Amino acid sequence: LNGQQWMEEFNKYKQTAQYNLLNTHFTLADFKFIFFWEWFHRLWARLIALAFAIPFIVFIVQKRITKQMIRPLLLLFLLGALQGTIGWIMVKSGLTGDAVYVKPTKLALHFVFALALIVFAFWMGLKWLKPGIAVVEPSLKRLTAWIIGIIFLQLLFGALMAGHKAAIAAPTWPAINGALVPSGLFKEQPLLINFIENKITIHFIHRGLAYLLFVLIMVWTFKAFKTSSPATYFRVTRIFPAIMVCLQLLLGIFVVLSSTGISPNHWGAFEWVALFHQVVGMLLLLTLIWMLYVLTPKIPNAATII
Repeated sequence: LNGQQWMEEFNKYKQTAQYNLLNTHFTLADFKFIFFWEWFHRLWARLIALAFAIPFIVFIVQKRITKQMIRPLLLLFLLGALQGTIGWIMVKSGLTGDAVYVKPTKLALHFVFALALIVFAFWMGLKWLKPGIAVVEPSLKRLTAWIIGIIFLQLLFGALMAGHKAAIAAPTWPAINGALVPSGLFKEQPLLINFIENKITIHFIHRGLAYLLFVLIMVWTFKAFKTSSPATYFRVTRIFPAIMVCLQLLLGIFVVLSSTGISPNHWGAFEWVALFHQVVGMLLLLTLIWMLYVLTPKIPNAATII
């Protein structure tokens, strides 16, 4: 963009509620900074699509992938396109009415759907690259599946925490503003709206799920170490969920405690810790997905079907 085009875009931004209610101090340089990250995010998404589509078409023409692999790969591409659509809906939600940020519920949907997309791709990769591995332990597999379900719910509430900028609403630990069970959990009406709009309720659930996951993964680890298996990949990696959940719990505490140092439009300690908290949350999920795969009995030709 040339200078005139930049000013035109900046003037458009000045018509938004975010500028008028939050960023009236912005200069053109400030606008270019946030513009870059929005542009880069979209560019990166398009590059991912190209990096997928071009080799996919080439490999089909060269007959380097089997017919059984085409359907799940197409599904992966379509899910990626759907994720892009969800992202656009999320962005639009921040440009309507007096919205200063995107809607937290739409941000949470975008985040959780992205994780589901990563999990789907990871699972397919395991089926094709590691088709024969399995440790038969049905009770441990069931527990793994339950933990994964709770992790998805926890990540959903984590995204709601981020969307609502809720950390600063209760920057204390272990109590939530001085109480283990804070007041005002259900002050909003109708009742269910508290679970997606009430910052204190979201705090309470997010912390409670964190403690529950810690206990369940410690139980899982105890059971996993009692499981006798000759498989080296199982013996080596069964400690990973425990390591990840401990690290994630510590990062979550640091996120809450460092939220008092938040400075608008400034990237500081809180933002770095929050970023690592998100990344470790994803890695925790993937370690459990790996363990679920290891604990899932394989069927013939599992490398070529989904």
